Amino acid sequence: MIVNIAERHELILNKLEEEGFVTVSELSKVFKVSSVTIRKDLTLLEELNLLFRSNGKAIRKNPYIREKTVNEKEKIHHDEKNKIAIKAAQLIKPFDSVILASGTTIIQLAHQIKPVKGMTILTASLNAALIVSNLNDVNVIQLGGIVRKSSSSVIGPLGEQMLSEFNCSKLFLGVDGIDLNSGLTTTSLMEASINKLMIKSAQKIIILADSSKFGRKGFGRICGLEDVDQIITDDGIEDSYRDKLIELGIDVLVV
Repeated sequence: MIVNIAERHELILNKLEEEGFVTVSELSKVFKVSSVTIRKDLTLLEELNLLFRSNGKAIRKNPYIREKTVNEKEKIHHDEKNKIAIKAAQLIKPFDSVILASGTTIIQLAHQIKPVKGMTILTASLNAALIVSNLNDVNVIQLGGIVRKSSSSVIGPLGEQMLSEFNCSKLFLGVDGIDLNSGLTTTSLMEASINKLMIKSAQKIIILADSSKFGRKGFGRICGLEDVDQIITDDGIEDSYRDKLIELGIDVLVV
């Protein structure tokens, strides 16, 4: 196929949209140009933020996440997070001891929780702790540690030491990225560290993640998908991604 540069760029983007990724070797054969030419094409398209290059191929978006503050995050996918939170709150039963991690979806969950008999809430989120502290007949335990301003939560050895003393029935965990190979990730190594201990301290691991989190990666790895029992997400998740998660034995609830 012989086309001019503009047409080639348009065809590359069309192919990328249809297939999710393209490779240098494949494009070189399709357009009958050298791999050097294709790399130049991909570099230009990446500079225009139209794709992301990685190891001889290009994908639709950058899978790596920059850190955002709670104030930034709460404005993003707000309706989806609220639906996820409503569903998550319905999973809390009498005498549950639950861990609420941190993040905007967890804050939404705190707003949706209704008091049930014998309930205990343990949380790293300062905002969530303030919200659930107003519930009647609910025991609330705020983890201690270093306050991480960007997430309004605590991290560090003090909170990790406290977690080792508890055995909870459920963990509700928000993450920055869910990837089939990398598992669950977040943008902070210290937050990943305390999240790992939350997983060890809970019998059932429930992930709250809007559909934008799938296929994304943060700097700090929390765990593999084999440690996850359930994921609650919105209907923006791709069917193929949901099916792969189900194949791994994860219960995927779509709201």
